[in-house]
Amino acid sequence: MMGSGLPAFIAAHGLLLLFPLAVVEGPVVTVVAAWLAQQGLFDIRLVLVVAILGDLVGDTIYYLFGTHLEQLMPDRLRARLGLTHDRIETLIGHFEDKGGRTLLFGKLTHVAGLPILVAAGAARMPYAAFLGYNLLGTLPKTAVLAALGWCFGSAWQRIDGGIFYASILATIVLTAWVIGRLRKV
Repeated sequence: MMGSGLPAFIAAHGLLLLFPLAVVEGPVVTVVAAWLAQQGLFDIRLVLVVAILGDLVGDTIYYLFGTHLEQLMPDRLRARLGLTHDRIETLIGHFEDKGGRTLLFGKLTHVAGLPILVAAGAARMPYAAFLGYNLLGTLPKTAVLAALGWCFGSAWQRIDGGIFYASILATIVLTAWVIGRLRKV
């Protein structure tokens, strides 16, 4: 018996449910779905395809939010966050020069990913390049998560906690690096 909670919910509703869940919370869902595939409830190849597509759709949603940031975010909030015209221009230059590297870093840190995806949209990074770099980052990330789920899926809640703490650590390192770079300017 599968038990209650997320694994039972995914097993009961199949891969059609996996897609929207992967859009919202890809890492945990990928681990759980791979574990269910290991138990013979899903085809692991389909789990990988659905997890990758869900992740890319989620990334695209954040990218689109970034492209419409000026219309969606009130002027007052943008000003409060320091999103001035000059900073957006700097962001555009950054994504022209280092957009791919930045997206791959965001993909691998998980926590830093959301603001980086929004920033890529705000910087009007070409969508084909955005999607290509995100696919490049999603493939190994999804494979590792699926392998974790296949081998250790019954511990999915602890794996999710580990992903969270690793993401927090990566965000702290990123923040320290950015502060260091800003102090040099």
